[in-house]
Amino acid sequence: MSQELERVYTIPLGKARISQSQHRAVRAINMIREFTRHHMKVETIKIDEELARAIWVRGVRNPPRKVRVRMSKTDEGYILVSKYDEAESIASKKESKKVSDKVDAPNTDAPNTDAPNTDAPKIDAPKAEASKTKTPSKKASKTKTPSKKASKTKTPSKKASKK
Repeated sequence: MSQELERVYTIPLGKARISQSQHRAVRAINMIREFTRHHMKVETIKIDEELARAIWVRGVRNPPRKVRVRMSKTDEGYILVSKYDEAESIASKKESKKVSDKVDAPNTDAPNTDAPNTDAPKIDAPKAEASKTKTPSKKASKTKTPSKKASKTKTPSKKASKK
């Protein structure tokens, strides 16, 4: 009887939006319990505090639409539902790769690719000469022309025109 002791699921919680706004986070927790009962076939379920905080972090009205969880069966016979951290699983996979990579000794005869190539010609000198021979920009050569408003003569006021 070989049973898995740990499984990873993504639980959809979108239907929690059906219930009243003041009961959505509670409904999301209950949906996690129902999902766990259905998939793990065990009645005794405990939800980890970190997962509960993730549900309640945005308040009672806005639980997340879906949550990634790890369900693990304990020795006491209950299911512990905790938040799934992808970083842990990726790190464990990388560690197993590193062990196989360390078996082969690195080749010390290969050239070091991290050091810059000193044999390449320097191109900085022509750029400096080009910057000294710049021509003045077009904006600097333009002169302003007087505007039409400045050339108008002053008109008499309305009071003077009524007389």
